[in-house]
Amino acid sequence: MSSLRKPSLGPIVGHTTHESCRLWIAASNPDNAVEKESEVRRTLGVIGVVKQDNTVDPDSLAYFRLHRGHNRTGIFTLGTEIGLFKAAQGGAEAVPYRLTPATQYKVRLSTLTVDDAFDNDYDVPDKTLVGRLPHPKNWVDVLNRMPDAYVEAEFRTFSVPAANGKPKTGLSFLVGSCRYPGLLWKRKASDRVFGPMLRDHGKDIRFSLMIGDQIYADMFNKIPLCLADTYEEFQERYTTAFGSRNMREFLRHIPTYMTLDDHEIEDNWTQDRINKDRKKRVLFNIAIDAYLSYQWSHGPRSWDNCVPLPEKKKLSAVQEALHNPQTPLLYYDFLCEGYPFFVLDTRTQRFQDEQEGLHDNHLLGRPAQHPTEPGQLERLIHWLQAQQAARGNTPKFIASSSVFVPNTVISTREGFKNKEDSDSWPGFPNTRRAILDCIVEHHIQNVIFLSGDVHCSNVAKMTFNGGPSNEITAYCLTSSAFYWPFPFADGNPADYVHDSSDPKNRDTFDLSEGNGTMDYTAWGFTQCDNFCRIDIDPANQQLLFHLFDQSGSPIKTRKKSGAMNSAPQRLQLTDW
Repeated sequence: MSSLRKPSLGPIVGHTTHESCRLWIAASNPDNAVEKESEVRRTLGVIGVVKQDNTVDPDSLAYFRLHRGHNRTGIFTLGTEIGLFKAAQGGAEAVPYRLTPATQYKVRLSTLTVDDAFDNDYDVPDKTLVGRLPHPKNWVDVLNRMPDAYVEAEFRTFSVPAANGKPKTGLSFLVGSCRYPGLLWKRKASDRVFGPMLRDHGKDIRFSLMIGDQIYADMFNKIPLCLADTYEEFQERYTTAFGSRNMREFLRHIPTYMTLDDHEIEDNWTQDRINKDRKKRVLFNIAIDAYLSYQWSHGPRSWDNCVPLPEKKKLSAVQEALHNPQTPLLYYDFLCEGYPFFVLDTRTQRFQDEQEGLHDNHLLGRPAQHPTEPGQLERLIHWLQAQQAARGNTPKFIASSSVFVPNTVISTREGFKNKEDSDSWPGFPNTRRAILDCIVEHHIQNVIFLSGDVHCSNVAKMTFNGGPSNEITAYCLTSSAFYWPFPFADGNPADYVHDSSDPKNRDTFDLSEGNGTMDYTAWGFTQCDNFCRIDIDPANQQLLFHLFDQSGSPIKTRKKSGAMNSAPQRLQLTDW
């Protein structure tokens, strides 16, 4: 048995609530051994909470597994998990370390290697493993002496949600997407933006949301030899990205939620490809295995975090299916300070049917054949209705790596081909229509789409006409890219519709019969590398959308009034 070592990657502060926090680390192969030799070594995580005197609380120390099948990555949910030792020993000590709402915490995490001839993590029960380990309290002095920068993470638990479901306080958080890795000397440029994100905003934001393309597996997507197609290559992409100085520092201080887009797999990925090409099926399996290990694992990893349960304890078959999925899901929801968020998976369930054309495309999976077998679209619609019923007009955020609106100019032209070529919502009218029908029919207010992908940040407001609910407020806010060194290649503001009712690029969207139409206006375009800060201002019933460049300076953008300045966009919402 070796002594404690610093994580090879992490810590990452993940999904946080008022009483828990999910913390992630990765360990390198023990002793830099080749894979065959490392199979007989098991790696564990060790975690401890730091007290006010800056020493680790011995009673908080716990072991947790770092799975070989997931590149020796692992998570520990502080506040709910008890750790391997307590689980095996049982008794009065078998209770989790309790966290207090709205409280700042500091934790230390490290790795420990032990000899183990079993090649499968699940062949060894906790009790067998723990029998070969010292009591976790024995590591307190070693953990205290380890360098802070490599092992420490800090986070603040969220506040307890309001009893009536309607928050009265504000909320601030960061959003961004698309971090091109950079080449050679430019790798530092790709990491620069995370410095001011932490330095200037870390003290008063509650979390960050990274909406896709956290890595570029296809760094040169036109050159086959530069496409990641082995697990080692995907691992290298994640290690380079998450191990860069500023990003690593940011991730160990700010709760961060992530979702994937195409570059986590392959440019313009759709799920149809795995049925057409065996190599694409292998590529998808490798890419998603890496995604699960490095991004999904420290997220909520479950559905139904903020959907209120029906009052009756006994659920109907449909309610049971909506609330309790039986398989893991890549989409998820979470609640922060009483504000609900739904993070979509717009890649792994995306289907484009080339034979049937546009109207047989589905962005969030094919529609359910039966109400007791709901998919992502059905759960999103249920989520919208449940949030409106429980929280009224409280802002409801939907994170979509693909941009909901505005559309590209080319996608507004006649014929299926232009829309079929779209890698965003214009190519999936049935999915878009189902969501907008739900918003209109159930009068769901203050829906805010958060998007990335297009390397051109902007603001868009949707308006509804001719249906049962015309006075609806809905926006789409796009922040992209963290770093993209080729602004001349894509993302030109002139490529996007600014007014969907303008005859030059008419893009009015027809809802189902009786529900009218949707139009939008878009403004505030910029191709600058950026991240955005969103502030909810309940006193004025407003949303503030503020873009910052790589150095942390506010970016000048056009406001709805036509003024050009670096002030935040002030978006008026419906009273809640």
